[in-house]
Amino acid sequence: MHKTPLHAWHSAHQGRMVPFAGWEMPVQYAAGILAEHEQTRKRASVFDICHMGEFLVSGEDAEEALGRIVTHNLQKLRSGRAGYGFLLSQDGGILDDLIIYRLEQARFLLVVNAARIDHDREWIRGLLPSAVILEDVSEQTAKIDLQGPLSLEVLQGVVPADWRNLGYFSFCKQLFQGEEVLISRTGYTGELGYEIYLPASSALAFWEACLRDDRVLPAGLGARDTLRLEMGLPLYGQDLDEHHTPAEAEYAALLTSPAPYVGKEHQMDVREHLTPLLISGRRSARHGDVVYSPSGDARGRVTSGSFAPSLGQAVALAYVDTQFADESEFVVRTGKAELPARRTTLPFYTQGTARIKL
Repeated sequence: MHKTPLHAWHSAHQGRMVPFAGWEMPVQYAAGILAEHEQTRKRASVFDICHMGEFLVSGEDAEEALGRIVTHNLQKLRSGRAGYGFLLSQDGGILDDLIIYRLEQARFLLVVNAARIDHDREWIRGLLPSAVILEDVSEQTAKIDLQGPLSLEVLQGVVPADWRNLGYFSFCKQLFQGEEVLISRTGYTGELGYEIYLPASSALAFWEACLRDDRVLPAGLGARDTLRLEMGLPLYGQDLDEHHTPAEAEYAALLTSPAPYVGKEHQMDVREHLTPLLISGRRSARHGDVVYSPSGDARGRVTSGSFAPSLGQAVALAYVDTQFADESEFVVRTGKAELPARRTTLPFYTQGTARIKL
């Protein structure tokens, strides 16, 4: 198991460590997932996300070359801005979802999922011309997410600056204890928040600086999962995979790049739809549970499911066959129960502060 630069801190502070994508990560602390979830929705939390991968892509033709590999419209991505999109296979399946930051005109930072670091690095490198360089900086880069309605105030105390001017999906570089850090107004919780990229050697100092503010608590992967699911944000390996296209995952609106990138011809193929479901009661569906019609006919499978603390009931995402796209009532069969479910719209939780104007 890989360990993040904060592993010893987690172990010393009652972090419950579990394996995740080849890493030993904290799933929760002593307060528990529900408390960490509420802390993030109402105040602020810090998350250790150092397991994610980071690549630098640079060269005179970096924009054109990278634009032939990813779905992002790099022609409209200005310096200081970030964009979300996909890495596709030749048949349009999602190999990974990733955020790309334009650092300079011909220099980009790609942030990929932990389980896909090795695959993505070799896939992208194999498609780039020799004049465009990909550097895997994952090992020397730490990533800490500061999330919650009070995260702006906390960040201003740790890295003094006028952070109100930083727009959603924008970023800038600042100094923290003499080291350059990249801070972006992005996140995976639906709340106002910031993702901080910094040298691995500075991770502990930044983490502890955030926690000196008594409005901040650490949160683990358990709360991160319930928070992202309430917003309908997908998780690679569950809601997104190489067997489904962006259109099937309901991300067709993001596919605006004019470049002839890999998988473009099939990206709009649709056999199933990723469908949001509200489930009666607190008992949740799990990945792989089968979705049926009320009359007992199979309709699809659950990809993610959980009790949603902010809603007081369970929610799920499920791929439903496209021929049943108009149906609204379903039953999810778990190992122990049949759970009535109905189609709804995303996000499940509508009070998030992520896009709030500051």
